[in-house]
Amino acid sequence: MPSTYTERYIAAVAKTLPPQTQDDVRVELQASIADAVDARIDQGDDPADAERAVLADLGDPAALAAGYADRPLHLIGPRYYLTWLRLLKLLLWIVPICVAGAVALGTTISNAPIGEIIGQTVSVGISVIVHLVFWTTLVFAVLERTGADTGAVWNVDMLAEPEASGSGRSDAIASIVMVVILAGAIVWDRLRGFVLADGEALPILNPDLWPWWVAGLFALLAAEAVLAVVVWARGRWSVGAAIVNTALAVLFVSWGLTLLVRGELVNPEFLAFVVEAGGDGFAAGDAGAAEQGGVLRILAVLTGFVIVGISAWDAIDGWRKTRRAARA
Repeated sequence: MPSTYTERYIAAVAKTLPPQTQDDVRVELQASIADAVDARIDQGDDPADAERAVLADLGDPAALAAGYADRPLHLIGPRYYLTWLRLLKLLLWIVPICVAGAVALGTTISNAPIGEIIGQTVSVGISVIVHLVFWTTLVFAVLERTGADTGAVWNVDMLAEPEASGSGRSDAIASIVMVVILAGAIVWDRLRGFVLADGEALPILNPDLWPWWVAGLFALLAAEAVLAVVVWARGRWSVGAAIVNTALAVLFVSWGLTLLVRGELVNPEFLAFVVEAGGDGFAAGDAGAAEQGGVLRILAVLTGFVIVGISAWDAIDGWRKTRRAARA
């Protein structure tokens, strides 16, 4: 004899429940379904139509069983969602950038072609992002189903101070002071030098950069100071200010990398002094790294990455402050 819809529905609900609760659920469901069907019949519904309507109102038996078993039907619920989201954002801001930067630095030092550098950096960066999202989500999904406590409990002490817009007087003063210090260091390096070799001052920057290349650098520094004053006078960052700040960062990177690639940024006499001061061990190390262009080339690559990194952060910071000011 074929089973009724009610029997099939109850069986579908009970089969995913723990054995010790199945009988109780069967009895409860049988009674509640029968009462609901009788109520519809009393209102004039056909018995078969009444049974189908009641079961349709109860919904998917798997969802009903999850309710009886207190089993979540979501990957990550509200209990863990905010902790998962905050941790994932933090990891995605830090890990892919660090890993991609390390890959780019390593492949550049190994003198790889530019296409290989870009390809490996992008592929590794994407792979890291995928792994971070997958494994972080998997961990929180397991926590959701085991009911483990993450220990993350919100309290009022976690309320952050309002973020500064980066347009205060102290920010403008700090920017101007940094510009003055850097300009003073460049002049000091030219006139007095930071290194003494045989009692004589030895500049680190190439003296041949004077006057025009250094004048260009001073112009960029002056523009940076003017931008800080303008932002302070207006009381907030704007899209225009962020664009100008990004353009100055790009120009600084172009200035530094052009001279670095051409081998004109650092004083050749200073490099010779470094090699001589390092002794035979340094020279041997330089020769041993010949496949990568020598120790001095490796140092040049590191310098280039520092220049790009500082400029990129300055540009990003300007856009962050612009977004913050727009929200405010």
